[in-house]
Amino acid sequence: MSDLTELGFYTLAGPTRSARDVVREIPEAEALGLGAGFLSERFNVKEAGTVAGAMGAVSSTIGLATAATNHNTRHPLLTASLATSMHTLTGGRFALGLGRGIELRSRAIGLSPVTSAQLEDFAGLMRRLWKGEAIVGHDGPAGSYPYLHQESYFDFDIPIVLVAIGPRTLELAGRIADGVVLHTYFSDQALSTALDAIARGAKSVGRDPASIRVWSVLATIGDHIPDEARLTRTVGRLASYLQGYGDVLVSINDWDPAVLARFRADPVVGSFLGAIDDRATTEQLEHIATLLPPEWLSAAATGSPARCAAEVARQFGLGVSGVILHGATPAELEPVVTAYRAVRPSLPAYPANPGWVA
Repeated sequence: MSDLTELGFYTLAGPTRSARDVVREIPEAEALGLGAGFLSERFNVKEAGTVAGAMGAVSSTIGLATAATNHNTRHPLLTASLATSMHTLTGGRFALGLGRGIELRSRAIGLSPVTSAQLEDFAGLMRRLWKGEAIVGHDGPAGSYPYLHQESYFDFDIPIVLVAIGPRTLELAGRIADGVVLHTYFSDQALSTALDAIARGAKSVGRDPASIRVWSVLATIGDHIPDEARLTRTVGRLASYLQGYGDVLVSINDWDPAVLARFRADPVVGSFLGAIDDRATTEQLEHIATLLPPEWLSAAATGSPARCAAEVARQFGLGVSGVILHGATPAELEPVVTAYRAVRPSLPAYPANPGWVA
């Protein structure tokens, strides 16, 4: 039974090799009491529709969400149908999580970078379709479509979650999203800045910021995890983020951009054509660790399970309504979750769906 509705995890975290792992991880997370399972789509064995369907099929209480998929990689009717299929499969436990994606990768595969106008337009299309509307002659930032329709009897309330890092996307989330997923390695100040941006966006359209579910993403890599795996999931993961969108991560954390420039200029870093956490050897990761200031890696839950649990609990005092324990499987999270129960703060009773506050 998922009783810790304020806690989530990422299934198939990082460079997984088999989608089949989800069949084990989701029931383990439910048994552990975790309240939400998130899926970050990758173009390998983590296609969102396939894996989300498996997540729904092997679960009964845990909330589920894509965090994220990109709106421009499917026709709108396919994405709308992914959401309505998951909604009915799970009894309303699914939230559709969208994100901008990585601009460099988008251009490489022939897609234009995602804009705020596109995301806003697309979210509007989804909500109209989920209410059974037939959309005729749409011509907007998300595209031109002569006719979009699912079923006239549809009357579904499916939350939309936006994965956001920078201020423009955070403000957009405050305007249009039901929930927000932040990012790993946010300092306390970055988290506060993000919450302020979400609130600005919400207030600009007359919304109550408290009506938006906000998830922090906390790397939770306890010292009970083997050394090499810890290195991959801390140094390797942060290095991969810096490869893809280092500028925005450095900006919101107010980190030194000169460090990022040196990181990018390093020949070992430059030798990778794909994600560092998926390809680097231990020796390479040990070298890359010398390029990253300790404070860049400090915004994480590390050390003993008790210490990790205390950091998880502390996140709620910073103003979020959910914490995603990132970078570990449910089995690896078990000692942390057990310790967390002893220090769990007093929180509202959140619904199972990770996109809703109430």
